[in-house]
Amino acid sequence: MLRSMFAGVSGSRAHQVWMDVIGDNIANINTPGYKAGRVTFHELLVQTIRGGGAPVKDGRGGINPMQVGLGTSLRSIDTWHTQGNIQVTEVPSDLAIDGIGFFLLSDGLKTYFTRDGSFQIGADGVLASPATGYRVQGKAVDPATGQIDSTQPPADIKILIGQVMEAAATRNAILRGNLDSQAEAGDTFSGLLQVYDSLGLLHKLPITFTKTATELTWEWKIVDPLVLEEDPPGSGNWVPKEVGSGTLVFTPNGKYDYDNNDPAAQTFTIPSINGSAEQTVRLDLESLTQYAEPSSVSMSFQDGFQAGTLETFAVDADGVITGIYSNGQYRTLAQVVLANFSNPGGLLRMGGGMYQVSPNSGAPIIGEPMKDGKGKIIGGAIEMSNVDLAKQFTDMIISQRGFQANSRVITTADEMLQDLLSLKR
Repeated sequence: MLRSMFAGVSGSRAHQVWMDVIGDNIANINTPGYKAGRVTFHELLVQTIRGGGAPVKDGRGGINPMQVGLGTSLRSIDTWHTQGNIQVTEVPSDLAIDGIGFFLLSDGLKTYFTRDGSFQIGADGVLASPATGYRVQGKAVDPATGQIDSTQPPADIKILIGQVMEAAATRNAILRGNLDSQAEAGDTFSGLLQVYDSLGLLHKLPITFTKTATELTWEWKIVDPLVLEEDPPGSGNWVPKEVGSGTLVFTPNGKYDYDNNDPAAQTFTIPSINGSAEQTVRLDLESLTQYAEPSSVSMSFQDGFQAGTLETFAVDADGVITGIYSNGQYRTLAQVVLANFSNPGGLLRMGGGMYQVSPNSGAPIIGEPMKDGKGKIIGGAIEMSNVDLAKQFTDMIISQRGFQANSRVITTADEMLQDLLSLKR
């Protein structure tokens, strides 16, 4: 009877722990990145009352062993690292992992791992967890190339909102359109180039095409209204300065004539204003045609831009953080890295949704998202918990009934002991 009482005690204790885990799961049903726990039991001890016996040849058969179990015990409390639902927040600093992997966080001394991607940018511009201040780790950009430097170890990710992007002078410009083949000699048509100097000042440059007496040939000229020159000298007549000119020849099919045009000579110069540097711009006219259609010429591309400030950012599936500037430009800022483990269930829970390496988790395998089996990053979203409420309620009922049954074993064994003690009377 004492054995049954102790067995009931062990069963009650085990089901209490199971209920603790269920309660923790339900309490964290809305905790970002939380992974549900699972409890499993195993037989505690067995008392052998009689050993087994082998069959005797031409005699009696074998005898099975006679044993009594002594209760149950916890075998394991496991963490289910299954995918949680993705919830869109539209907050740029919120990140979710769709698939396998963990974010890396650092307090400057230790590295932690988490699935909770509800991050914010601190006053120092570092992407970090607002609850702990631990900093998100990633790969920085090589200043020389503007590309992610994959050779460097993970470091803090900095996103400096308001950071100034320097201006860039235009080096190449492309025109597209058509010049009317029916135009008479001396007819002109004007277009507009918009380019930037080294200080980011926008120059609006009229470009004029004049049909020559030679068939299939046009002369072009570019002036800068921001710079005036006296024409003729000493006349007091100030006109926009000519900054480029040349000849454009077409083939009989109306296409750009590569044999009679020199692309290297089709350039113009942005003059110096307010201390800016003179800048030679290559003018690409190869997309122009000469057909019997009305003239229409526009600029399709130029690679300069004015100065701008970092306004916001976006994170793509590869974890690359791209800054969006007020001048319409984009620039790579950093890349979030992920860690994977051969046994994620072996990680040591540290609270706050964070984990640390344990002897049975294996060493972290750190790398880029969407490589080596790692999941992808979803920006502007967080991963919710993977707790299945229906399963937890079902487990709660089973746990409650198990606890009640074990409690009944204890009370019944106690009643039997009372009956045994009353035999003396």
